[in-house]
Amino acid sequence: MLTKSINMRTLAKIHLVILSFLSAACDPFGTKIGDEVSYFEAAEPETVSFPDTLKVMTWNVKFGGGRIDFFFDCHGDRVIMKKEEVEQNMNLLVEKIREVNPDILFLQEVDINAKRSALMNQVQFLLDKTELNFGVYASQWKAKYIPSDGIGRMNSGNAILSKWQLNDAKRIGLPLIAEQNAIVRYFYLKRNLLHAKLKSSNGELNLVNTHASAYAKDNTKKQQLEIIKHYADSLNSQGLPFILAGDFNALPPNTKQTQNFGDSVCEDGDFDADDYSTETDWMLPYYESYQSAICLGEYSNNNLKHFTHTTDKNGFWNRKTDYIFTNKAFVSGSGQTIQDWMEASDHAPIVVMW
Repeated sequence: MLTKSINMRTLAKIHLVILSFLSAACDPFGTKIGDEVSYFEAAEPETVSFPDTLKVMTWNVKFGGGRIDFFFDCHGDRVIMKKEEVEQNMNLLVEKIREVNPDILFLQEVDINAKRSALMNQVQFLLDKTELNFGVYASQWKAKYIPSDGIGRMNSGNAILSKWQLNDAKRIGLPLIAEQNAIVRYFYLKRNLLHAKLKSSNGELNLVNTHASAYAKDNTKKQQLEIIKHYADSLNSQGLPFILAGDFNALPPNTKQTQNFGDSVCEDGDFDADDYSTETDWMLPYYESYQSAICLGEYSNNNLKHFTHTTDKNGFWNRKTDYIFTNKAFVSGSGQTIQDWMEASDHAPIVVMW
């Protein structure tokens, strides 16, 4: 799930930020994110032939945090990991990714230069240690220094990894949480769509990755979901094949439990993603327009089998917030939610054949 809003716990920290705004018209903490996209390549890329079908995977990897209890989920108070912890958790992700051996991997919450993850470039790490060769990355949380909770330097976002070269990548910004004050909004996450193109012998495939807001109590998340859907519709109207994946932080229609989750233990309700009862139809337009890796009928028959998230490392997945959609067709019955890797992240990955 998403990292919670920075908590200005002391008056001194608040004054520091305010003074920075008053004294500089520029961007003193480097939090502004434009449309920049970074390209990556494995240290030793291999030539891979295109298969008849592509194996596609999406995974929110929790910035290599494994099941450490961090402060934002209120199960613990950790902020920073040791280098050994990051390497251990990242090697576990590598093991699982190599087991699946996807052709295309959509990642959310991956760090490339963050104090909390020992400044590791996790995109490069995964490319160098898996069968994937190329990647693109777009920040959603970036700062030279965040003066709260010891967070410090931050660069975290979405990435798309592939066995083949990715081209024409771009970052499309999504609305910020309107109810936040200007100071919090300055330091907070800037959600986005990451779009890249993959050229194959069968033509060009559009890959779109996203991660919508979790804690917005206003209309921001709904606006984000509508913009994401509109973007998919624009590709579809042009006859362009696409795969759209990510952590939408919204539940599918026909979800039996929509509030009062047992893993929601934060006393401050502002940071609990615990009540989806007014959002039950927000994902319906996606299902109505496009094919899902896990079809709605299958999910409706057995919610539990396709849950992808929990903040409780000692519990079990208790909601589905992760999706893969396409305007073409997935191989019938190939969609799978891999639920037995709870030690690797607070999200379960989804895999499907395209």
